[in-house]
Amino acid sequence: MSLWTSLEPASVTVDPGSRATVRLRVRNTGDVVDEYRFEPVGPTAPWTAVEPQTLRLYPGTTGTVELTFAPPRTPDATAGPNPYAVRITPTEHPEAVTVPEGNLTITPFTEMRAELVPPTVKGRFRGRPRLAIDNIGNTKLTASLSGSDNGDRLSYELQPANVQVEPGRAVFVNTTLRPRQIIWFGSKEEQRYSLAVRRSGAQALEVEGTFVQRGFLPRWLATALSLTVALAIAFVMIWLAYKPQVNTSANEKLAEAGVSTLAPSPSATPSAPALVPTPTAPAVVEAPATSQAPADGGGSGGGGGTESKAPVKPKQETAAVAVNKLAARSDGRHICYRAYVADKGWQDPVCDGAIAGTTGKDLPIKALNIATARTGGVTGNAAHVVGGWLTGDKWSKAGDGVDMYMGSSKPAVAAMEGYTIKTIEGSVCQNPHIKDRGWLGSGCTKDGDWIYGGSPMEQKLQLEAVRFTV
Repeated sequence: MSLWTSLEPASVTVDPGSRATVRLRVRNTGDVVDEYRFEPVGPTAPWTAVEPQTLRLYPGTTGTVELTFAPPRTPDATAGPNPYAVRITPTEHPEAVTVPEGNLTITPFTEMRAELVPPTVKGRFRGRPRLAIDNIGNTKLTASLSGSDNGDRLSYELQPANVQVEPGRAVFVNTTLRPRQIIWFGSKEEQRYSLAVRRSGAQALEVEGTFVQRGFLPRWLATALSLTVALAIAFVMIWLAYKPQVNTSANEKLAEAGVSTLAPSPSATPSAPALVPTPTAPAVVEAPATSQAPADGGGSGGGGGTESKAPVKPKQETAAVAVNKLAARSDGRHICYRAYVADKGWQDPVCDGAIAGTTGKDLPIKALNIATARTGGVTGNAAHVVGGWLTGDKWSKAGDGVDMYMGSSKPAVAAMEGYTIKTIEGSVCQNPHIKDRGWLGSGCTKDGDWIYGGSPMEQKLQLEAVRFTV
């Protein structure tokens, strides 16, 4: 081998979001002038920069290059030891490749985000919001949950009350709010409350929401019932106080005459009235309407030519049509999808890792159409730049070979900034493209679990393209 290398130091520690530098010394031990190309490899390659990228050395001389590590402050920078390597390729002897290796230790950091979905719930006896907790740190998150409000007017039921969230993952906590006093009559009342996410040795993260408690019966109905009951009581009291006397005049006249019964005279037989025939109105028979065709076969009001029809526009193919075609000719699991792009409409469906949407054109995605094969079905929800999770806990879902839609193509609805997706069986991988950020990197779920794709919701950056695989 005509090359000698040395890493100084071979092991280094760096905090996510900062930088660390390692020197790589290279000596040409051959007998000819050679030029060496340096390329970082391994899981840390996206965060590694080599300066300079090429080095020309004479025989017996030594050169130095610097490796700069800049792991991002995201879940992709896995906490703990991460091996790194640099591939050195000599120009004169490309087959004599050297790959010196070292160790990069990334320190752990914990960061989380919580959001109520929806932030305002309404009900007479209960409210059921969901609390979404995202772990955007690089180490496992363990936290406990509790609820509180001013005046202790609500009771809280949290399922689960303790959570463990892996880096880059999210969990949803089902919350049931119950008012301690029911409003039987009257208008609605708003009650502010907060849910706290507590970690050991750290300050609690509190998320505020509003519970709108509705009255069981409206105030006007209570007033109407009160008036009805009062009128009914008044009517009964008047009826009992005044009872009218009812006598017949026939009984009084019979008593005065002293006659008990008047017998009819046998000779007084009334004659039957004559029957007068009633003239009947003559029946009117309506003649059937007839139409006589012109002798020449033509009409005065219409043309005699053949009516022309507008051409029928072919129906656009959906994700379900595409995935069923793919599953018919190929075994295994598949996912097909298409995007509704602002100002462009629905695109044609693509499958298994292809790009749906646009990049570099400032055209956001407003809705997604997804269908799967041999996954047991797919389900998900869409987050928008304005309004967040518009449908709350009403998640879209569909079985294998059936279209699932999330988002909205309506002009009044804002563009999407992210989504949550999972398959019923197996895992699904996703990679979103965000405005001004580019591709965020691929992430996959565990079997039957959820995964969020998109920008952090407080940044309000639009989604422009997606890629899915199963």
